[in-house]
Amino acid sequence: MLLGTVLVLLLFSAAPASAHAALRGTDPDDGSVVQRAPRHLTLTFTESVGLLDDSFRVFGPDQRRVPTGEAQHADGRSDTARVALSGKLAQGTYTVAWRVVSADSHPVSGAFTFSVGKRSATTAQVDTGPDEDPLTGGLHDAARYLAYLAAALLVGTVAFALLCRPADTSPLRRPLVAAWWTLLGSTAVLLMLRAPYEAGAGPAAAFDLSALERTLTSRPGLALLARLAVLLLTAAFLLRLSGRRDHHQPVMRAAGATLAVALALTWAAAEHASAGIQVPVAMTSSVLHLVATGVWLGGLVALLLTLRRASADALTEVVPRFSRIAFASVIVLVVTGFYQSWRGLGSLAALTGTSYGRLLLAKLVAVTALLLAAGYSRRWTARLAAPAAAARTAVPERVAQPVGVGASAQAEEPGEPGESGASGATGDGGEPGEPHKPSGAPAPAPGLGEEDTRRRGLRRSVLVEVAVAAVVLLITTMLTATLPGRAQAEAAQQPLAGALPPTTLVTVPFDTGGSSGNLSGRGTVQVTLDPARVGENGVQAVVYGADKGLVVVPEVRITFTLPSRKVGPIDAGVTDVGGYWSTNSVNLPLAGTWTMKTTVRVSDVDQVTVSKQVRIVP
Repeated sequence: MLLGTVLVLLLFSAAPASAHAALRGTDPDDGSVVQRAPRHLTLTFTESVGLLDDSFRVFGPDQRRVPTGEAQHADGRSDTARVALSGKLAQGTYTVAWRVVSADSHPVSGAFTFSVGKRSATTAQVDTGPDEDPLTGGLHDAARYLAYLAAALLVGTVAFALLCRPADTSPLRRPLVAAWWTLLGSTAVLLMLRAPYEAGAGPAAAFDLSALERTLTSRPGLALLARLAVLLLTAAFLLRLSGRRDHHQPVMRAAGATLAVALALTWAAAEHASAGIQVPVAMTSSVLHLVATGVWLGGLVALLLTLRRASADALTEVVPRFSRIAFASVIVLVVTGFYQSWRGLGSLAALTGTSYGRLLLAKLVAVTALLLAAGYSRRWTARLAAPAAAARTAVPERVAQPVGVGASAQAEEPGEPGESGASGATGDGGEPGEPHKPSGAPAPAPGLGEEDTRRRGLRRSVLVEVAVAAVVLLITTMLTATLPGRAQAEAAQQPLAGALPPTTLVTVPFDTGGSSGNLSGRGTVQVTLDPARVGENGVQAVVYGADKGLVVVPEVRITFTLPSRKVGPIDAGVTDVGGYWSTNSVNLPLAGTWTMKTTVRVSDVDQVTVSKQVRIVP
């Protein structure tokens, strides 16, 4: 029975499997040079995204912020984000920092550049805004973890009471109340932290009424409000459940199942299952998976509490019922878990090649420990339940035996001598004075001390399972905030998002061996290659003398060669643009390690060529 815990928690790790939004493309293209200033900036994503008040931050060549309009979806498409640029844009390079909320409720951000007319000479970086506040992120993750724990305990404990029908449900009341209040509190915290979590701000921003108003109209906010409403209905259901003795009736079970599904929907509708491929199937799978997980894990806690008070006879009824329910949960989790794993990973290579896959592997380590605890639990369960079951089946056989003449008509305990034995009663042909021993009597039941030992052993092993389950659920919380393998593979095929485009800065020392005017013939050339990717690149070269000051030279020439593919030399064609040498149209067609040759001529006869290696990425 308890061995099924392994399958449940292993597959539960794959439950939050879909995709964060990944950037498909930008208009203008990342790193491009446009001749006319664009009127709009448009971003296209792999899934629908939500927009923030500050979704776009545009910085000009002077590093000052450029005024923009309100962020909107382009042409009504939910997978796009567009902002209008107001005013006339000067020539130079512009940096665009963006931040949106993906359909699975997680914020994503990044930056890209484009140039108007020509690239700027400066390569200084600008502050593109916050990524995530550590305190806000930590509080948000902690609240999400508590919500998962509380939901599993709430669903599982109610299911245990309704389906396993323990004679004494009083041990389950405190965990039910604690689970309800914990889920209520964590949901309220998530609702308050939603706005600062999306904006990357500190927890104090949770008290911004305008931000809270925006949260209440967003999909994650509406899902959290729906969860609060379901919790209020659940409170009424629990009060009715505790006040009725006929709570095992089908109508109560149906009401409990409806509330469990509604609670699971508040997760599925706002997180991973609501985005990516096959959304209707994923939503259904996610709801079934979450409910089955709660029934099993929460039921495991309820079983642990029941073991403290239930008699051995009661355990022979409760444990088999829970075992059947657990088996059904395992079947559901196997089917939905494999589907969610395929949907999230995308390929076997993602198991080791992505953070998501490595977290899944870490889950296997925890599941191995759970396997050992489950094996011990199974043994203790069999040892505890078997003697009581044997005694129950033997009682009718004992009662059916003929009672000796003059013997007491009262039922005798198995294995005890009859009272009439002392007064010379006979039974079943026994001699006078011989104690009465029915032929169908079972072997003596184990002593109370032995039964307590077995019960304590089962409690300890189940307690270990519960502790390991909490650890596994913690890793699961981390998985919900990790980019799944399928989404990571898709994002890798797109231009780099989430960081400023790579820029290669190469310092080339030179020594011509001579001198010309105030130039000693020695110095350095700082060459900037932007964005250092396949396709069009910009090259800027600034010449410094031996005294680190800017100097003017008659000629700088830069060429690129890819020896491994026998491509080149490609002349960059840099020209003097007043203080530095520049070009915006160097086409490097292949990725790889290129050889950049920089020739510096300081006079009619003094020049030198220096080679450096530069990396061009796809």
